[in-house]
Amino acid sequence: MTVEALRNFFLWCSILDYGLLIVWAVFLFLLPHQWFYRWAGLFHISKEELDRANLPLLGFFKLLVLVFNLIPYIALRIIS
Repeated sequence: MTVEALRNFFLWCSILDYGLLIVWAVFLFLLPHQWFYRWAGLFHISKEELDRANLPLLGFFKLLVLVFNLIPYIALRIIS
């Protein structure tokens, strides 16, 4: 696998993951909460627990995308 292929891979992984992050944030903050809370029933958790868990999970996912996708892309961009 070439450096160019790896760079493109990490670029598209970053784009797709940040897209997923944006969709998740839109569902969480901009859409009516009733729609989002319907999913809480599937996991047998309360609305308060869902609210309490989502913000740290968003931050954790953002950190994972940064560490495992964006930083390797930037490193490959620097070396080529």
